Amino acid sequence: MLFQRSPFLGLLNFDVLYIITNILLIPFYLALYAALKSNREAMVITALVLGLVGLAIYFPSNTAFEMLKLSEQYPSATTEVQRSILLAEGQMLLAQLNGTAYVVYYLLSAIAVLLFSAAMLQSKVFSRNTAYAGISAGILMLVPSSLGMIGLTFAFVSLLPWAIFSILVSRTLFQLGRNSI
Repeated sequence: MLFQRSPFLGLLNFDVLYIITNILLIPFYLALYAALKSNREAMVITALVLGLVGLAIYFPSNTAFEMLKLSEQYPSATTEVQRSILLAEGQMLLAQLNGTAYVVYYLLSAIAVLLFSAAMLQSKVFSRNTAYAGISAGILMLVPSSLGMIGLTFAFVSLLPWAIFSILVSRTLFQLGRNSI
């Protein structure tokens, strides 16, 4: 019903902004690798691969546009059987949204953040505060948000150290970029 009332709000409700932020994580992970590779190359290449594989797994797990398409078909369904089929497909998409692929993505992302952060502790490029923020976020991310109320709680609490980590990393990366010009 939300998609029928407002496709935009439906897409927002189905994490379309999460798709965009995950696209932005690709250059973020690549830049972290470039900044840390001289220090702990095996660790950061592992972090990079796990992070990118996690992102690749995430994209097909998000069913926002599939749900939008189903919601467009529902009003034109003329029989109860057609409506039941569309509702069943919608239930399947809801299950997929937070299913196995999402959980694997979430865990791989947590491990990637933990590995990048551990490498930061041995680096002179990033501050210890940046590393500790990443470690805090990574530990909290080890409990996927799809695991009921405890998962949602851990996910919500992880947002603060993740935001701090992201800001501190971005600031350092921009400084590195300016210094290399």
